[in-house]
Amino acid sequence: MFSALSPGNVGIQAKSLDAAILAAQQGGFAGLELSIQQVADLIDQQGVEAVTGALSAAGLRVAGWGLPIDWRNSEAAWQEGLAALPRLAKAAQAVGATRVCTWIMPCSNERDYAENRAFHIERLKPVAQILAEHGQNFGLEFVGPKTLRDTQRYPFIYTMEGMLAMGEEIGPNVGLLLDCFHWFTSHGTIAELEALRPEQVVYVHINDAQAGLSADEQIDNRRALPGETGVIDINGFLKALDKIGYDGPIVCEPFKKELSELASDAERSKVVGDAIRKVLAQAGIREA
Repeated sequence: MFSALSPGNVGIQAKSLDAAILAAQQGGFAGLELSIQQVADLIDQQGVEAVTGALSAAGLRVAGWGLPIDWRNSEAAWQEGLAALPRLAKAAQAVGATRVCTWIMPCSNERDYAENRAFHIERLKPVAQILAEHGQNFGLEFVGPKTLRDTQRYPFIYTMEGMLAMGEEIGPNVGLLLDCFHWFTSHGTIAELEALRPEQVVYVHINDAQAGLSADEQIDNRRALPGETGVIDINGFLKALDKIGYDGPIVCEPFKKELSELASDAERSKVVGDAIRKVLAQAGIREA
């Protein structure tokens, strides 16, 4: 496992690869989540070495990238995204990125469970196929909070087990974006984590939950830095991942407004990097 910075997750608006690399260095991260559009554009302009050379010179590993296409809305937008995806996946493959992720809404006002499952499989199966052609593993994030699920008419998948089952229908290169907040709010267990195969975990997010609230009372976009409140058993979570042999990125996604109030991106990056390294150390995990 290794710490990785996702600039957007912590309020850092890196407008270029150089800016993202600088932020990761300032926080002491081992890896960096890429803006694949930035990477693809830079490759077109200057060649692959402009990306791989910059990352290597900074001592940073490639973490992964977020799926940037609009597959949730209109047919036209989805088709446009599918047409653009091969170029982006090819760019990712060229720079050594093999992990790409997206999140799945756990409820709907328009589609009941069966309709929604069919919709997701239809929309994401061709995405997974394109990604597989370029050596990419595709992580789907289940979203756990009951407070979110209760806002819409029809419930949908919100557990690890449910997402793995749908992923099997989407493609052989499909696994999980495993977020400890969603694991906690979906009432996941350590035993369930230890039963996973390492290839089923494509990407990992860590954070902490709000103190004084039960799992069912947590609000999705109100969280804390990993280890900050102790509500989530982050130690057990990380040890379970280490036990099954997960060797990928550990990325923070805290939705913590106080980060935006810090004076600089350098401060934001350092606070987040320190928090990740602290919980890794407490779990007895050395970055590899």
